Amino acid sequence: MDTIPLLVSLDQAYLPQLQVLLTSLYWNNPGEQFAIYLLHSGIPAPALAPVVRQCEHLAYQFHPIFVEDRLFADAPTTKQYPKEMYYRLLAGSLLPRQLNRILYLDPDILVINPLRPLWEMDLEGRLFAAAAHTGKTDLANQVNRVRLGTDHDYYNSGVLLMNLEACRREISTDHIFRFVAEHERELLLPDQDILNALYGSRILPLDDAVWNYDARNYNTYRIASGGIYDMKWVMQHTAILHFCGKAKPWKPGYLYRFGGLYLHYAHLTSQYFGMEEF
Repeated sequence: MDTIPLLVSLDQAYLPQLQVLLTSLYWNNPGEQFAIYLLHSGIPAPALAPVVRQCEHLAYQFHPIFVEDRLFADAPTTKQYPKEMYYRLLAGSLLPRQLNRILYLDPDILVINPLRPLWEMDLEGRLFAAAAHTGKTDLANQVNRVRLGTDHDYYNSGVLLMNLEACRREISTDHIFRFVAEHERELLLPDQDILNALYGSRILPLDDAVWNYDARNYNTYRIASGGIYDMKWVMQHTAILHFCGKAKPWKPGYLYRFGGLYLHYAHLTSQYFGMEEF
């Protein structure tokens, strides 16, 4: 089987979460080979050392890629809109040219079932495949359509199957920078808003219950499915659990249902790969 390339983009503070993600990936994708590409703006080598050792232990390739500040000299940036927000959207120009597709994952994710079916999905010529989180009602989608002037669902940018060849042809840094400069006050989740406003019509929709399950919304999924999407269903069918929002399972006081599962993988990471427990 071919090696599956995965893209992450984060700062030093999220390296422990990356290690937990890698542990869950390994446990639930037996026999798969992964190449991990990390876009970063200056994580020192000593801080990366635990991830390097873990990838060596798992027999995963690890490719940290330093993104130079000069590449974003013309980018509108503020404390709210740091340069890192552009990395996943401009991955086509930042990653090696021999890569023609890649799977991007946010670091606040557990992989609990195989990723190959997603990796092998036909993108039908689209730029991305992504899932929308409609939540308890479709109100959020309606608000975002009006806010961004779109007619499609509001896609979450935390899981993206990326057609890098098409991205290199169709995504322009100038276009993105100009959009941000013109709409700075309107952007609530900047990189996600940019994805939806500029490229939402070029996205292949994914089933979020399988490929980008919002870990806060177990009851919503269960009720909306008429009881089908219960805990057993999630464990058997959901591939990607995404811990969206400000509440995180590695922080004190996390109340949502899958917090214990996250801490289980954190404990495995500590036990086998030397990460300090949260």
